[in-house]
Amino acid sequence: MPESGPLPVSQQARVLIQLRDLILKGEFAPGERLAEIPLAAKLGVSRTPVRIALATLEREGLVAPSGSGGYAMRRFTPKEIYDAIDVRGQLEGMAARLLAERGAPPKLLAALKDCVRDGDELFRHDGHDLDYGAYAEMNTRLHGLLVEGCGNQALARAIEINNRLPFAPASAMLPMQSSLEEGHRWMLFAHMQHRSLVWAIEHGQGARAEAIAQEHVQVPKLNLDYALERPETAAKLMPALKLVSAEAGKREK
Repeated sequence: MPESGPLPVSQQARVLIQLRDLILKGEFAPGERLAEIPLAAKLGVSRTPVRIALATLEREGLVAPSGSGGYAMRRFTPKEIYDAIDVRGQLEGMAARLLAERGAPPKLLAALKDCVRDGDELFRHDGHDLDYGAYAEMNTRLHGLLVEGCGNQALARAIEINNRLPFAPASAMLPMQSSLEEGHRWMLFAHMQHRSLVWAIEHGQGARAEAIAQEHVQVPKLNLDYALERPETAAKLMPALKLVSAEAGKREK
């Protein structure tokens, strides 16, 4: 496809999103060269937006410069993923504290309570027949409301950047739980934390809300522990796990 003049920002943004999504879905193997021409053909665009997107992805830490020029898919250490999950917990804890101390607007509080009620309905029946897709949607919505509603744009941007790393976003590890005997119990525990978190925000308990949000990330870290110990099982559910080095899989105690 021939090169042209300056591209619309919307097209550049779209190509960046598409490439990032392919990476996080495990489309590329660690060390694989990310050549502009094949990627441009795959996405149906010229080389220019692909080149710009790859440079952005390097700044985000998702790809690395290739020795032969251009870029290659990088491998992540388990510590990088655990650290990113911890960072999300700290930032969401700050968001929860701000909401509790400043007072959550009625509309936002109602939306958070709707999430809790939706989760309650999913767990209404005993047993393990849980709609994981519906839970993931509710979980993503609740975490998004927490961040967007706190009114701190710098914090929201920091979480957005952090969430670009594999397995860092709030619902990234949920596919692992669908295969675990303990998965239903872990999700129920996490949902009880949702309930306690929203209650603390509603009642202005900033320190408690912050502590719950920080503790909340222990469940995805347990999921990552399990995934790294059973890479063959985990890879079927989360193909991007191949981007994480198996060395020193368990987090340091």
